[in-house]
Amino acid sequence: MKKFRTHATVKSIAGIVLLLVLFSAIVLTIGYNVFTDALLEQYSEGAYLTAKTASLHIVADDMDEYEQSGGKGEQYEKVWKEMDSLCNSSGSTFIYVIIPDTRDYAHIKFIFSTIDHNSKFTKYDFGYLRETTNDEYKQKYKALYDKKSEREMVVRDKGNIETDSHITMMIPLKSSGGEVKAILCVQRQMDVLTNMRNSFIDKILIALIALVVIVIIVQSLFLHRTLLRPLKLISNEATRFSTENTVATKKLTESIHNRDEIGLLAESIDGMEEQIQAYIENITKVTAEKQRVNTELGMATKIQESMLPNVYPAFPGRTEFDIFAKMDPAKEVGGDFYDYFLIDDDHLCVVMADVSGKGVPAALFMMASKIILNNNAMTGKSPAQILTDTNNTICSNNQLDMFVTVWLGILEISTGKLTAANAGHEYPVIKAPGGKYELYKDKHGFVVGGMSGIEYKEYELTLQPGSKLFLYTDGVPEAENAEEELFGNERMLQALNEKPDADTKDTLLNVRKVVDDFVKDAEQFDDLTMLCLEYRA
Repeated sequence: MKKFRTHATVKSIAGIVLLLVLFSAIVLTIGYNVFTDALLEQYSEGAYLTAKTASLHIVADDMDEYEQSGGKGEQYEKVWKEMDSLCNSSGSTFIYVIIPDTRDYAHIKFIFSTIDHNSKFTKYDFGYLRETTNDEYKQKYKALYDKKSEREMVVRDKGNIETDSHITMMIPLKSSGGEVKAILCVQRQMDVLTNMRNSFIDKILIALIALVVIVIIVQSLFLHRTLLRPLKLISNEATRFSTENTVATKKLTESIHNRDEIGLLAESIDGMEEQIQAYIENITKVTAEKQRVNTELGMATKIQESMLPNVYPAFPGRTEFDIFAKMDPAKEVGGDFYDYFLIDDDHLCVVMADVSGKGVPAALFMMASKIILNNNAMTGKSPAQILTDTNNTICSNNQLDMFVTVWLGILEISTGKLTAANAGHEYPVIKAPGGKYELYKDKHGFVVGGMSGIEYKEYELTLQPGSKLFLYTDGVPEAENAEEELFGNERMLQALNEKPDADTKDTLLNVRKVVDDFVKDAEQFDDLTMLCLEYRA
């Protein structure tokens, strides 16, 4: 089971972990933006209120006087002290008043400059001239001087910033005549915002790691209990029984309590062992070895027939489609099989397969393959994924190196959309409404059981009301007559098109009659299996 763990379990866990990571990334992105927007709003409102309060202490009409005095005088000192006090009581880093060069806004001159005494920064002296920080600041200054805005804000949260992450709120200082004389700026550091965002990211990452660990543990235990361990028990028992040919002292159903197809397979193997053992004992007492074998094979034939759907009509309550299938093994038991079942009320799964080899080994391999395909299909997987997972399961313990060709399709009953995948099987035959049966040459994948790790591809068809699908194994085109001439695909299509409007059951009976007329008394060399689906919508 080492290969199985390497593929099915790891892929299942990896898929869930990937979804968790994707979900966490989405939550992290949304939360990061929400945190940032909410805190920025609080920062901006706080800085704006501080700026409005500071503007109450400054008379814009006196700005020329401040410049002429060179930042001296009792009135200037009074205003500076009031702003300095406000800066240190409001949690601001800087409060300053500047006059930009309105020709190109490339330089600014400081009139007032105050700083938080507990910070590591220094204030600018009166009249200090410096270049404008960047183009964004130029645009903000110009908007205020052009009276296009009553407040502007710059957020510096990324890149190389001398004063760390901060916001700068700007408001115009207007004279009594409405002329903008200067710009008052309030700068606040965003250390709280940064810390809260970092804390949020750390919590999300810790939660993600915890979830990943929990998923890996829980999923591993779940798969081991529900799939890996039961399949290993079934595989070991099948190997033991094929070698010893004796009923096990402990039944599989005593160790496997699944109520799904795995449980049915275990129950079938238990029953098959008991019935085969009982027949062997009884026949040994009353008849020769040949009769014993023939009786055993007869029982195996019945078991095999009971594994395939053989009631017609298959779904009496469903008028949207009609389906009929039939298998005629070349020997008492064969390796061909078909299956059809409803995954849900709107999806019908159809399977046609051919196991390598003949006789009992092929029949046992056929039953195991059928159960595994059915089990994967009922989980809602796509046709390609069903074949991929089935191939990995079979390859994990395929000691006899057997393989099976499979055509598998899932019909969406409400729309007629047919999604299918082909693992080395014969081409399907499609009949459009009012048209003729024609081969649909789909792309073949590798056979199931031949090599682990194969990724199968699928394709889509749309069945219109009145369309028909005909599936078959190679026993039909490769049927031989006494002259060793093959029946071939052309004769098969001719047989189908002799009565293209026949119902599903009569279609198969008509094809079989043509095959029998061609073969005549020649011995049937291969299993002959056919299925016909009519989509009525």
